[in-house]
Amino acid sequence: MSLTPKENNIPLSKFESMLKTNNVYFFDSIEFEEIIHYYLDSGKNSLAKKAIKLGLDQHPKSVLLKLLQAELLIFDDEIKKATTLLKELQAIEPTNDEVYVQQANLCSKKDDHNGAINLLKIALLYTDDEADILSLLGMEYLFLDNFDQARKNFAKCLEFDLEDYSSLYNVVYCFDMQNKHQEAVEYLNLYIDKDPYSEVAWHQLGRQYFILENFNEAARAFDYAVLIDEYFVGAYLEKAKTLEKLNRFEEAIENYKKTIELDDPTSFVFLRIGECYEKLNKTNLTIQYYKKAVHEDPLLDKGWIAIANVYVKKRNYRKALSYINKAIEIDEQNHVYWRKYAEISLNLDLFEEAVNAFQQCIKLQDKDLVIWLGLSDTLSFLGDYEDAFKNLLKAKTYFKDFAEIEYRLSALCFKFKNHKKGAAHLKAALAIDFEYKNILKELFPDVFKMQEVKDIISSFKKIS
Repeated sequence: MSLTPKENNIPLSKFESMLKTNNVYFFDSIEFEEIIHYYLDSGKNSLAKKAIKLGLDQHPKSVLLKLLQAELLIFDDEIKKATTLLKELQAIEPTNDEVYVQQANLCSKKDDHNGAINLLKIALLYTDDEADILSLLGMEYLFLDNFDQARKNFAKCLEFDLEDYSSLYNVVYCFDMQNKHQEAVEYLNLYIDKDPYSEVAWHQLGRQYFILENFNEAARAFDYAVLIDEYFVGAYLEKAKTLEKLNRFEEAIENYKKTIELDDPTSFVFLRIGECYEKLNKTNLTIQYYKKAVHEDPLLDKGWIAIANVYVKKRNYRKALSYINKAIEIDEQNHVYWRKYAEISLNLDLFEEAVNAFQQCIKLQDKDLVIWLGLSDTLSFLGDYEDAFKNLLKAKTYFKDFAEIEYRLSALCFKFKNHKKGAAHLKAALAIDFEYKNILKELFPDVFKMQEVKDIISSFKKIS
């Protein structure tokens, strides 16, 4: 039932006046129903209960009021009372569709969705409003992850009302959950044939084309959506994302900015605009919009890391360090941020900080070879050869027969005066990748100059 606002609702005003004065006024059952619906829709269940009690005092045989009473009992988890009341009502009015709807509601609350479906199918036999029952059936099938049946019921709702956008969204949702995006495109195109001016349908069609990576068709669909409704913020946003995929960054920026004109700005939009400017190599504007993003949402770690990356590209590592610190403060469990922190620290000769960053990466299960090598090389540079060696041995458990590890183990063994193991690791490294031997010259020039090392390399070259 559609309800009038409180100030224009005479029965409601009269009812509230009665509550304040303790006078008793008479209302017909329809007026009570309207009053109860108003309180239920407003979330004022205690007042709805008062209205039901007074209503049943005046109209003790009203099935409508008893159905509303059952609805509240179900809401309050008074299952036994609700069950008994609904059985009584079914006996009185066995063809009342609302009785079966409330019984279905009861089953659904107990997670008996098949039971709810059976009851709703009975309700469908007696109802004058099939669309409402079909929508409820669709929801019950969704609870069972039966997307085919759910979709069929929501699609039937659209046969009664083409502008039932809630059902349209649910149809598309079912296609999405089954990854049937091409089928969704076909359905939406048929829908648009019936209602070519539905901005919602064009928007949903654009989304499906985007998922299928048909970005030209997606952009076209979003164009129609905003032509039909020039205030459709969601369509401008999706259109902007699509234009990014087409490398049309200037146009993407225009559409992102349109969303800011129409609605409150968001950190996401500022971030996207910044990324577009970055693709256009407009560094000042890039930084400007990234800073707007973190101003809008200071906890947006993606914004802080984005600014850090820009300053890394500019080789302004001091500034980059301050921004990467912000990102890590927000999410210290993100190994990507620790990687960037290590890179920045190395460029600032902050070697101990770099060691800590590499160790954090490993703790966070980022066990890429680059991390192990970065850690061991930094430890070696600091003269902490034992820890560098231990780190490489751990790395070897994940990466067997890698020249990058064998050359470093060889160099460290020679530094430890363990020439036998050094020679063994060097020969293993040369066998894996002879050309990579220059890493010794780069990282361990003193070892590379050793005559024994030169002889091994030379003899290996002759054999190969």
